[in-house]
Amino acid sequence: MLRSILTPSRPSQSVLRTTLRSNIPLHLSRSFSSSVSVMSNQTQKLKPAARVQGQKKDVWSMINEAAASSPIQPIVNLGQGFFGYNPPDFILNAAKEALDRVECNQYAPAKGRPRLRKALADAYSPLWGRQLDPETEIIITTGANEGMLSAFMAFIEPGDEVIVFEPFFDQYISNIQMPGGKVVYVPLHPPETGATKNSSAADWTIDFDELEKAFTPRTKMIVINTPHNPVGKVFHKDELQKIADLAVKHQTIILSDEVYDRLFYVPFTRIANLSPEVEKLTLTVGSAGKNFYATGWRVGRS
Repeated sequence: MLRSILTPSRPSQSVLRTTLRSNIPLHLSRSFSSSVSVMSNQTQKLKPAARVQGQKKDVWSMINEAAASSPIQPIVNLGQGFFGYNPPDFILNAAKEALDRVECNQYAPAKGRPRLRKALADAYSPLWGRQLDPETEIIITTGANEGMLSAFMAFIEPGDEVIVFEPFFDQYISNIQMPGGKVVYVPLHPPETGATKNSSAADWTIDFDELEKAFTPRTKMIVINTPHNPVGKVFHKDELQKIADLAVKHQTIILSDEVYDRLFYVPFTRIANLSPEVEKLTLTVGSAGKNFYATGWRVGRS
């Protein structure tokens, strides 16, 4: 009976349902409808949450897939900040020694191992000009990206706005959108002569009138990245001061992405060092993977 109903043509769904119902006994029809309803509800339960629907494929996946499928020649991936050589020997040797220690193979405290947090406090306190407290000011994360996602998840409510300078590290966008944040883009402007002569990353500039207009009552956070990915710009102290002044004026959290804080050739200013008032608004994220050429180890700090 069903075979003769479904062939040779394809009736509309409404006609098909009517035909099926007319040819199925009433008690079976009710059972059939109930089963379809249950299946529909189960399918709805299996759908991804709205916060992750509509996410676009990231640029890394695109490049890696293109490289893998290229039949002609290898494609060089210039999009990711990984190295073509091993970490220093002292890093590799320390990792090998750690594998033989019982405590290094078991659960660590959620904030990270105390010894590591203390080492970071000792290393960065001179750069901050004061003693950092490893118990209250430093946590270890699974890469700097998790540190940034954790910051967004902790502070961003649906509808909150986050200012991002473009171009940008593409993971910012999905991380901001995950908790319901809205990205507000402010461009870094390339030098006008960039197309006709060689220029420096330092020649990229911020239009501060443009930046100030980006602040609204919904602005919750501003993301800065210095040294900058992908441009390479190291923000000047006066630029950071103007950004900090706006953040203080609008009581906006500063998320300072400093994963390249050991890879620079010009004076490097940390925005948190500008004043105690600015420091209270600043969350700083760093990366051991970038510092020690071990990006696959996924060790970050906040």
